Amino acid sequence: MMKRNCGFDVAREDGVIVLTLHGEIDHHSAVQIRTAIDELLYEEHPKKTVLDLSKIEFMDSSGLGLIMGRYSLMQKLGGELTLRNPHERIVQIFTMAGLQRMVTIEDSEEKAKEKKV
Repeated sequence: MMKRNCGFDVAREDGVIVLTLHGEIDHHSAVQIRTAIDELLYEEHPKKTVLDLSKIEFMDSSGLGLIMGRYSLMQKLGGELTLRNPHERIVQIFTMAGLQRMVTIEDSEEKAKEKKV
């Protein structure tokens, strides 16, 4: 089975950086992604960073470490971290680890509208 490397796309709006991650987050890809995200956050000091996880196909414990490290970095920079649109299995992992008490988890605007209908 061939694994897709993890990457991300960046969007900026009013001091908020939205990073749409895609592919797989495992111990191989987490180091590269962490380094690239950290460089961006140190350079721009956003007031809020959103990690959109809707395109993540797989995530192991390295992904949890990646997210919690970015949470700590945003705290250090005086900002906040939000996760957007994680798959249900990822939410279950966060809940079991107790991470939902620390990091805000939100649906995308489209998904939130679907739930209201």
